[in-house]
Amino acid sequence: MRFIDCTTQRRRRRRLSVSLRLNQKVNRLFISRTIKISLVLCACLWLSQIAICAQPQSRVRVAVLNFGESSTGGRAAEKVRHALITDKLAVQNGLVIVDQNLATAAARGNGFQGSLNLTTQEARDIGAAIGCDFFIIGDADTVQRSPSTGADYFESYAAVFIVSARTGRLIYWERPLERRDTAEEAEKALLTSLGLRDVSPGMRVAIFRALEDEAAERATAVETPAAAIEVMSDEDGAKSDTRAPRPYRRLKPPYPEAAATAEVEAVVDVLVDIDARGEIGRIEIARWAGYGLDQSVLDTVRQMHFFPAMRDRVPIPMRVLLRYNFRKPPK
Repeated sequence: MRFIDCTTQRRRRRRLSVSLRLNQKVNRLFISRTIKISLVLCACLWLSQIAICAQPQSRVRVAVLNFGESSTGGRAAEKVRHALITDKLAVQNGLVIVDQNLATAAARGNGFQGSLNLTTQEARDIGAAIGCDFFIIGDADTVQRSPSTGADYFESYAAVFIVSARTGRLIYWERPLERRDTAEEAEKALLTSLGLRDVSPGMRVAIFRALEDEAAERATAVETPAAAIEVMSDEDGAKSDTRAPRPYRRLKPPYPEAAATAEVEAVVDVLVDIDARGEIGRIEIARWAGYGLDQSVLDTVRQMHFFPAMRDRVPIPMRVLLRYNFRKPPK
């Protein structure tokens, strides 16, 4: 019996030893295969990153329409196109110029007649018709001035507006001007300034900054959707149980010097969210005009206080549209 037991034990030890060696081989094989799979995955990820980096950046399509019907307007727009095309940083970041004739035809087909006082919806419609990310519009001309004192002179100016096709917002504006004794000299000085001054870097920065801001806005909207708020309509105003918000005191936006220099007359619309306490929340320009008029309206509205909207004698939050008409001040 003892001999049998010893033999049995030796057999069991041998089987256990074989089993342990087999398990060790299986573990080594598993680890080896796991390492190989990990290396393959890392290599695939690395190659995919290289492929992504090697892909061309998404294009930023910019359309430049003529700045009015004058010869100065056509030449000034061409200067702006050339400045953007020759801006190496802009081109490296994917900026391309839309064909002028196609852009002009599309804009006119959408009803654009050269206005620099558009609603954001009108601007989005024009951008969609052109098929661009941004479009540049403006007004340029050479005119003779006859001041009350002093000799006559000629003035060449170019108002340049950059508009986002996605949001319809005015993201950049400027109005360089040159004064000379003759029309030819004034226009030449203007075109030279458009080519030599920091026009292109300023426009490039505005365009790519707008792209970043709009992407951030979309991300924020997904993460934290805006709270629903009722919009005041004509039907609501006609109801006896609904009363629109009323300002404690009406404030008049100042007429900026830049607008006075250009003798601009325009309308600025602003959407304002007013909560149930009468406090102002979100403010958004719905019709822009440039020349500092939009900022003048925003600064003024931020100073205002309101009685809240009421329904059945209960205060409610409401979005209202405020309109400001700017006229040239008397000389």
